[in-house]
Amino acid sequence: MKRLLTPIIPFIVLLPGVTPAVFAQTIYTHADSLWISRRLHEPKEISSTAELFLSVARQFLGKPYVAHTLDRNEYEKLVVDVQGVDCTTFIEYALALTFCLREGQTDFGNFLDYLRDIRYADGEVSYTARNHYFTVWTENNIGKGFVEPVKLPASPLSAIRRLQTDYMSTHVSSYAMLNRHREWLPGIIRMEQSITGRQMQYIPKAKLNDHRLLRGIIRDGDIIVIVTNKKGLDTSHIGIAVWQGATLHLLNASQVHKKVVIEPLTLYRYMQKHPSQIGISVVRVRESSHRQANTKSIQPS
Repeated sequence: MKRLLTPIIPFIVLLPGVTPAVFAQTIYTHADSLWISRRLHEPKEISSTAELFLSVARQFLGKPYVAHTLDRNEYEKLVVDVQGVDCTTFIEYALALTFCLREGQTDFGNFLDYLRDIRYADGEVSYTARNHYFTVWTENNIGKGFVEPVKLPASPLSAIRRLQTDYMSTHVSSYAMLNRHREWLPGIIRMEQSITGRQMQYIPKAKLNDHRLLRGIIRDGDIIVIVTNKKGLDTSHIGIAVWQGATLHLLNASQVHKKVVIEPLTLYRYMQKHPSQIGISVVRVRESSHRQANTKSIQPS
């Protein structure tokens, strides 16, 4: 049976020309905190965490696609910018909101706490602790109980790619903060080496037109991880599975459409337009996070 999350009206003081506020190592604007707070206090009918996650993610539809929002500072900060998202920050914000709502936590500080745990290894806000590669992101968030891997069918319906990750360390000039702080490079190399040699199982994109097969594997609200053959990378894009009738589509922060959209093309046809995309793996949001309480909770300074 669905249960209703009852809204609690927050006390928010609206001040003209509010400058960005900072909670410890956190940066956000008044508009960001207001948008998040409204989402946290809206009534939600939910029967599963996946359903809630998809419902929350749909509220980002139309938000502009903006790259590199986490890399505008001199040093690493916990950035909240829901006015413009990329494919990863979109997933992170939606996931943090989902678990706040699921656990009945309605304070903005609760959202920040979840976001920090999702974005960083061990909750440490530092550039080298950020989950830059999505394989690292997945591994850390499986360990924390936020997500779980979806078992894929055996070969020949799936394939294996052995990872060789070194893109960041071999393209330092493409990463503004890392380029300014070359002393962080050893930490990035350690991250890359931690997943190099791993075998990544994926469904080749040629198989994605078999929607009867996909129906048995992928559910609404699953995180679709697009595997790439681009040298030095593991993945190139992520989004959320949305079934429209008998066909599978991608809810994503789209660089092509310049905003968050449900891709009008099926996932199969979408991927045919991108030669470097070779297939997908799938991650599922856990029914509850089972995370341990973080002893370094973010509080207003």
